[in-house]
Amino acid sequence: MIDNANILNQDYRLFREEITQRIRSAQYEALKAVNKEMIALYWDIGRRIIEQQTIQGWGKSVVESLSRDIQTEFPGIQGFGARNMWDMARFYSEYHNNEILQPLVAEISWSKHIVILSKCKNTQQRQFYILATRKYGWTKDVLINKIELDTYEKFLVGQNNFDITLPDTIKNQAILAIKDDYSLVFAELNEQHSEYELEQSIVKNIRSFLMEFGTDFSFIGNQYKLVVGNNEYFIDLLLYNRKLQAMVVIELKIGDFKPEYKGKMEFYLNVLNDTVKLPHENPAIGIIICKSKDRTIVEYALKSSTLPIGVATYHLSTSLPDDYKELLPNSEEIARKIELLIEK
Repeated sequence: MIDNANILNQDYRLFREEITQRIRSAQYEALKAVNKEMIALYWDIGRRIIEQQTIQGWGKSVVESLSRDIQTEFPGIQGFGARNMWDMARFYSEYHNNEILQPLVAEISWSKHIVILSKCKNTQQRQFYILATRKYGWTKDVLINKIELDTYEKFLVGQNNFDITLPDTIKNQAILAIKDDYSLVFAELNEQHSEYELEQSIVKNIRSFLMEFGTDFSFIGNQYKLVVGNNEYFIDLLLYNRKLQAMVVIELKIGDFKPEYKGKMEFYLNVLNDTVKLPHENPAIGIIICKSKDRTIVEYALKSSTLPIGVATYHLSTSLPDDYKELLPNSEEIARKIELLIEK
């Protein structure tokens, strides 16, 4: 017997979801329009402050006076404190003649622009964070976290094969999620330590370890057991990334990277994909974290792999390796990589 009431309820739920989704879409478009208008207003105010200071020779006090008068004219108005108005002037001054950044001024909210303006100094770094924030919907707090995790640098120098081994839907996010070098200062180990000591220190400080990776990672376990035939194998650390919807295998090595590490990682990934991965999940990703690596050897090792693997290093001091910044590619290569963020 057909339950008409149940059918009606199903029809209503679909109808309700359609309407609520339409409202959310309208709210989002309205917020975008408001943001665009506010950015345009701040841009114009910044422009006029710079112009009048140049023409009239006014000093810094003009901004304090203007801020005070605006707040008197519009009691309770937000966003027109002296500091924010100086940010408007700086925003216009640094972006208006920049052919790369000027077209992007309406792409993200004002508060996120100020984070980027304050924390990032060169054009391509700012372009990267604006595009990534727009594409991945980063909140202000996530954006700050991404900058503090050197996401721009790791995107440029990271050694992995994700662009050819992962689905288009997640490959760029995976590249952004994996660093080229990890700070394990929290481990409090001296330079002479074993892999067991390193692993145990990470497990003991797992919260700090996950914070070093980013907000989307969770811990599944250490010495994760795989059974193949009559043999048992143990993965050092197994993580999960919620946004990537993928397991992330971590293998720890206290010495230089060796090409044979790739084969062992491929074995783990194949077993996980065949026996553990759920139908809705993406292929498992492997990260081999070594004390050091020869970048050319890593490049050749990953060249023929069909499974997603990244090779990173770790350090136990508070500073990055001395040559880290020198690894950044030239401007043309940076521009090519940033184009990945523009692709649909």
